[in-house]
Order: sequence, then C-alpha cells, then structure tokens
Amino acid sequence: MSLSMRHPFRLPIAPAGTDKSRPPSAGNETRLGAAERLATLFAAEASKHDRTGRLPAGPFDRLHAAGLLNLTIPTALGGTGAGLGEVVAVIGHIARGDASVALVHTMHLLHVASIFRRASWPRHLSERIAWEILDGPALVNALRVEPEQGSPARGGLPATVARRTERGWRLDGHKIYSTGSTRLTWAIVWARTDEDTPRVGQFLVPMNAPGIHIKETWNHLGMRATASHDVLFENVPLSADHAVDIRTPADWARPDPVQTAWNTLTVSALYDGIARAARDWFVTYAKDRQPSNLGAPLATLERFQEAVGEIDGLLAVNRRLIAGAAAEVDVDPLSLTATEAGLIKRTVTGNAIKAVERALELTGNRGLDRAHPLERHYRDVLCSRIHTPQNDSILVAAGRAAFGL
Repeated sequence: MSLSMRHPFRLPIAPAGTDKSRPPSAGNETRLGAAERLATLFAAEASKHDRTGRLPAGPFDRLHAAGLLNLTIPTALGGTGAGLGEVVAVIGHIARGDASVALVHTMHLLHVASIFRRASWPRHLSERIAWEILDGPALVNALRVEPEQGSPARGGLPATVARRTERGWRLDGHKIYSTGSTRLTWAIVWARTDEDTPRVGQFLVPMNAPGIHIKETWNHLGMRATASHDVLFENVPLSADHAVDIRTPADWARPDPVQTAWNTLTVSALYDGIARAARDWFVTYAKDRQPSNLGAPLATLERFQEAVGEIDGLLAVNRRLIAGAAAEVDVDPLSLTATEAGLIKRTVTGNAIKAVERALELTGNRGLDRAHPLERHYRDVLCSRIHTPQNDSILVAAGRAAFGL
C-alpha cells in the first residue's frame, strides 16, 4: 500500500527493541552517490535559476525521489535516521551543484532533525510531518527574522504575536529572509504570546493556511534562487496544539548545544561545497586555457600550481574540521561546545571565501564573467559572512568563555 493511502497521523513504528542505529553500509554509499549525481544535474541549471531568482520545484522532486529529504526522519517513522556525518556529506555534494537548492535543503534537514529531538512536540504533529515528507516532496523551515528585531540570535522579543482564541491561536506578524518561502509546506514560526507574562517559542504553521501572504522581496547579491522572501501572517488560525514549543524568554537564553552543532556544521558544509565547486572549475579552466603567448596550458605555470595547492590546503582543513566534528557529535551529541562550533564555522567559511578569492585573482575578467560559474560561486560564498552565527558574535562568545565571563 502506498504511503498516500495510510492514515496521515500514524506511521509504521519499529517493534520494541529494534536496533535503530544505522552503521555505514552500501545504503549509505548509495545516498552519497545519489547526492553527487544530483549535484551534477543541478549544476547544469543553477545559472539559469540564479538569473531569474526563482526557486525551482524540480530539484526537490529529485531530492525526494532519491530519499534525501527524509534523511533526518527517524527510522521508526520510515526515514533514514541519518547522523550528522552523513547529513553534512550530502549537503556538501548538493552545494557543489546549486548553492540555493542546498541552502533550502540544509534548513529543511536540520529543522526536521530538531522536531524529533524535542519532547515538547505533539507526537501526532511530528508524525504527520514525517508522513508528508515521505509522501512529498514536502519542505520545512523555521521563520525567525523580523524587520525590526533582526536576528533572534542577538536577543529581543519577536513582534510576531500569537493570540489566544476559543479554538487555539491567531497569528499576526512579519518575517523576513524566509528561505524556501514559495516551496515550504510547513513553517516553524518564532513568536510571542499575548499573555500578561509573554512566552516565546515555536508555532507550527501550515503554509497553505488562510491569512498567509508571501511578498517577493528577495533580491540579494548571492543565494539568489532561495526565495528568501518576506512572509506576512494576518490573523492566521492555528489549533491549540500548534504551539509546539513555547517557554519563558529566560528558558530560551540557554543555548541548545546539539542544535548549535547541527546548525553550524551543516552551514559550514554548505559553504565549503560552494568553494569546492569553484576549485573544480578553476582547475579545469587552468588545464584547458592555453594563451597564444604561452603556448601551453595555464596549469603548467608555477603560480597556478601554487594557487591550487593553497586552495586545496584550505579545503583540506575544512574537510577535517567538518567531518571530525560531525563524527564526534554522532558519538556524543554534547561533545561539541557552542563556542567550538562557532569557531569551526568561522574557520571553514573564512577558508571557503579565501579559496574562491584565490581562484578569482588568477582568472581575472573571465572569473567575473557571468558566462562562467565562478562569479556566482563568489557571490554565494560571501553570504557565509552574514549567516548566523556571525563572526563578531562567534569571537565575542569565545573571548567571554576564555575569561570565564
């Protein structure tokens, strides 16, 4: 029987005592191979989507067909139950093909993982989301940033308000930088309650609910096809149980180290993947380009060889940092502190930017020509600087930790 014929709120549950661990296997290799093959397909269309600024449906249909949207759904619910190590490897591959698709995919995977890690979520809602992803494609993301507040990571109460009604809640607010907005099935919206002592947290919102309007405002330098538009909520009705995780503001002040590790390492893998795509293009260019005054490929010049060596050195450090930290988290989810996670993100993204810049230095005008992908990779990799957590916050946090403050 197909998934679409099953009851939408109940999924097959593994028998008690079943070993849910998934050690490396041929199946794991197949998923990574599928990601690599899809990246090649996505790369062929990436420049077109970048020019139009539209988030296509096709890549997510393919990701769904390959089982790469259900990576972080538990095996007991029919998903892969992948660990962080496999997730960052898949993201790295997809980012080499199309960074915009990879960003939407990344946000989906890490937020789906968080749903099944938190006991506060009603089981019937988490199971429904799992079913829709498996039957999908269905996409999930968290909508947090607001025009006045900026990033919630820097503090402050959200202006988005959930008001109590007889049947549940009514949601009003304005979110910006809502990655994947036009393709989302579910949004996890950061809002405060209208209670005398407001609580803050996550409200699960179906994106087909009445009162939701997407304002197409996203027109940025990089990640242009992510549909990171504004989303307006006007008197959106929600059931009472869709307040899936609301707490006092003080309770949210304590960071979740597991979520921090997933956030920083998946984002790091994404931008590292962009840099690797730039590196691959640069190597091919240097091997193929043969100026008439040289009479040999650029790859025969020592300065080009030195540049590739420098780029590969930066990316080797990235690979070790990402893979090593992810492996540690898979063994012990609390092994990576928030401070360490932030420093890894800063180092990896800084190396990724340096790698792409080094390739640009030697390709000159051709590297900045929109006929070639290098200029898009450069625009995309620069977005890592404003991707939470940002470098100033990372370094201040590390300094305060060092001083015991």
